[in-house]
Amino acid sequence: MARIVRIIAFGLGLFGGIVASQGPEYSQQYRQRLGGAIDELQRVIARFDADAQANGETQSNAIARLRTNPDDLVSRQGIAMQANVERLGRLQTHREAMMQAGPFARVALMVRDGDQDVMEAAYRDFEPAVPVTEEGLLSTAIGFIIVWGGILLLAGFLRSFRRRSPRTVARA
Repeated sequence: MARIVRIIAFGLGLFGGIVASQGPEYSQQYRQRLGGAIDELQRVIARFDADAQANGETQSNAIARLRTNPDDLVSRQGIAMQANVERLGRLQTHREAMMQAGPFARVALMVRDGDQDVMEAAYRDFEPAVPVTEEGLLSTAIGFIIVWGGILLLAGFLRSFRRRSPRTVARA
């Protein structure tokens, strides 16, 4: 029986390791998406800035002019452009923090402060892989040890609990 428990623990430990390795992999795919979102927002804002400059306006003046326009469509475009500028700033700050963070801190930073839209897009297109980076290998090992060790500890606890409980024998 103990041998079967060890085999099951080992198999589930391998599964746990593979699952744990996906955190760094997802984080890496998230960072790629984050970079793409930043690049696209920079292009949109650069076009807007060029149009504003061609009309003798600064970015902030052009946005204010659009936002205060009585035409609802134009006003909404001003609000949307302001949101783009603010989002670009947040994404750039987040990306910089992710680049400066250590390997495991990047995963935590993504979970804690990640951009919801970028995270959802990365999740939709996520392709599982076992990363061979130090972070990926360490995550795999940690996941394996936690699941494998947890199952062996639980099995040992249950065995010792079973040995300690009094057995009642029915006498006829």
